Amino acid sequence: MARMYSRKKGKHGSKKPPVKMVPRWVKLNKKDIEKIIVDLAKEKYNSAVIGTILRDQHGIPDVKILLGKGITKIMAENNLYPEMPEDIVSLLKKSVSLREHLERNKADKHSKKGLEHLESKIRRLAKYYSRIGKLPRNWKYNPNEAKLLVQK
Repeated sequence: MARMYSRKKGKHGSKKPPVKMVPRWVKLNKKDIEKIIVDLAKEKYNSAVIGTILRDQHGIPDVKILLGKGITKIMAENNLYPEMPEDIVSLLKKSVSLREHLERNKADKHSKKGLEHLESKIRRLAKYYSRIGKLPRNWKYNPNEAKLLVQK
């Protein structure tokens, strides 16, 4: 039987706390937590890494429970969120590294299929982000431009 409090399936990775209340062991107040997030964002950490640092080094299980807003919202309020959404940037990095792998290993059919799936996911996500206004309307995925974006 699956656990009722777990949001993820499987046995690996961290799980969200089952109870939506502020834990007793968190001694930091809201301003301190926001300051930590802003400082880490200024050091060019993305929101996922910031969440991991807060969990592992500061004992903060969930920022949204404590502050009422997520890490990306805090980054955006302080003008520290990148102009391109983090999830699409990470997919672009993955596609660039996969293309480099395929240049070295031309017979790798499984990776070629994986690249096709990855690029399809990038196109779908780009269509969504251009529809909601986070990307320009005319933004299209181009492997050469992706390589330049990732190198920045």
